[in-house]
Amino acid sequence: MEALIYLFKDYTFQTVALGSAILGLISGVLGSFAVLRKQSLLGDGVSHAALPGVVMAFILTGSKDTEILLLGALISGLIATYFIINIVKHTRIKFDSALALVMSVFFGLGLVLLTYVQKIPNSNQAGLKRFIFGQASTLLQRDVYFMVICGVILLVFILLFWKEFKLYIFDDEYAKSLGFPAHRLNLLLSFMIVMAIITGLQTVGVILMSAMLIAPAVAARQWTNRFWVMVVLSALFGAISGIFGTAASSLMAKLPTGPAIVVFISGIVIFSVLFAPGRGILQKVIHRKNLKLFLRDQGGDGNVPTV
Repeated sequence: MEALIYLFKDYTFQTVALGSAILGLISGVLGSFAVLRKQSLLGDGVSHAALPGVVMAFILTGSKDTEILLLGALISGLIATYFIINIVKHTRIKFDSALALVMSVFFGLGLVLLTYVQKIPNSNQAGLKRFIFGQASTLLQRDVYFMVICGVILLVFILLFWKEFKLYIFDDEYAKSLGFPAHRLNLLLSFMIVMAIITGLQTVGVILMSAMLIAPAVAARQWTNRFWVMVVLSALFGAISGIFGTAASSLMAKLPTGPAIVVFISGIVIFSVLFAPGRGILQKVIHRKNLKLFLRDQGGDGNVPTV
């Protein structure tokens, strides 16, 4: 307990934990929209597609400033998202196929560019790989400020377009019939998801970022049928995972922060799937057992038909 109290007083831990909590909150909110829109894998595709943008930003500027590298990642992620949306819109290719195609092409290009940079003499490319696997321990105060600014911008957009987004994700055809620009809403929502993904690249990396986007929303969905409650719970689960994942990595030697956060939120998902009232597996098993006993008491054979 003393070690934990001392840890929470440590400035470095406070910086990393705050950044991870902000990331979890942003990811939880935007992930709720992605999950209900059945675009959960968009986070995986965009995070992988951001790698060539990071490397190209370094090649063009020679700078390893986080803001410049993330700007390159944002541009690359937006281009990939634009390709995915238009491939689905103008061809017969399904969303998952378009996403897999764009993701593999962009990520392959990113690895080629990264290999090229590593062979340039005196290129000073050390540190670029942190965007692949994440390195939350390198978060600085200015990085946290950047995440706060991005988070505030995203939350303001969500509040401004709350009704429009909610109508669009549940019934886009009805939204179109009311005169809402469904395509523009889709582009705006996709842009916001891309921003949330780019914000977390330095913390958990391109490989694990999709888990940060999806897992809090999946866990929250098990506990409620109301959308706003799901968004709040998802943000809460994400923030808690960020803090406790950071604490676990600080207390245990050689435990990376990004994977620790993902493992913690995965534990919340497993607990929710098993024990959540109404949707939990345990409650369904108990309900099925009680139904068998009821049918047996009514003179039946106790066999419950499966659907």
